Amino acid sequence: MKDLRLVALRKEFAGRDRDGRRTLAVADVSLEVDKGQLVTLLGPSGCGKTTLLRMIAGFEEPSAGQIWFGARRIDDEPPHMRDTAMVFQSYAIFPHLDVFENVAFGLRLRRVAARALRERVERVLELTGLAALAARQPHQLSGGQQQRVALARCLVMEPRLLLFDEPLSNLDAKLREQMRVEIRELQQRVGITTVYVTHDQAEAMSISDLIVVMNAGVVEQIGTPSAIYGAPANRFVADFIGRANFVAVDVLDEHRVRLAGMPLAVRPHGRRAGERATLVLRPEAIAVDAERGALAGTVRRAMFLGSLVEYLIEVPSVGPLVVDHPNPVAGRLLRAGERAWLTPVAGVGTLLE
Repeated sequence: MKDLRLVALRKEFAGRDRDGRRTLAVADVSLEVDKGQLVTLLGPSGCGKTTLLRMIAGFEEPSAGQIWFGARRIDDEPPHMRDTAMVFQSYAIFPHLDVFENVAFGLRLRRVAARALRERVERVLELTGLAALAARQPHQLSGGQQQRVALARCLVMEPRLLLFDEPLSNLDAKLREQMRVEIRELQQRVGITTVYVTHDQAEAMSISDLIVVMNAGVVEQIGTPSAIYGAPANRFVADFIGRANFVAVDVLDEHRVRLAGMPLAVRPHGRRAGERATLVLRPEAIAVDAERGALAGTVRRAMFLGSLVEYLIEVPSVGPLVVDHPNPVAGRLLRAGERAWLTPVAGVGTLLE
């Protein structure tokens, strides 16, 4: 039995669109999550991911559909009866309480016995790396430490479902990378089923068991990070997840296309021979060389990014292609205006439906 199940969940707001219809925030979303999985709701601002999370938490009432926790239907239950805990974007920790009391707050409301309360709080503080900071006030903590306090306050309640609403958006880039690793490792240790909302593709790819890509209230694709990145369901997903080149090709058979006169092996597809199609080529799936390759082009832009150099290369009859060249310090960098030769990696390109 699935730990979390959404069945045709829908949310309409009272306002009207240009056609006089009620504003649709979430359109008939169905989802199944196994116990202990971390599923990320990913999409641009306004796509409905936070509204979906708030319906799971009980802060928004669905217009239609069902929410199930195991064998228990909970969409008509109030938030405090759902056995969930949410980590908010703003942390929402109490400025007048020290770390220990912030974490203990929910247990005190539940009138947990003093000894059991102290044991549970100390265990969670140790788990989240906050044991040495138990007596500190919030203003004495860094942003990352405050985020840990917010997480510890949720974990100490031992919820069935843990919810995150863009929890890292207030942190700088370096700290975001560190915290997403910590959140993922902690979630795996405690084994709590988790729903995580973000608009950051790298964040979603690095922490998720399952990603739900949303756009304008609609689910575009559900899958593992590798499946969504390697085989996007449509152009929106391909363009939103990472970077992509979209190239017009002719289908030769189920496994090959013709790109600029050159046969190229691609992922298996259902298109018929002779059809015109769009091929998704990721920048890292194209090798670049100054002397030899399958396609000739001209460098229009070269951006050194440390671990790689990003080229924009104009290829006649194909168009501009973005190409990632790894380990650029090991060789000579091509400059704008220079000739370049490109070779797409066989078998990794995907045809869009």
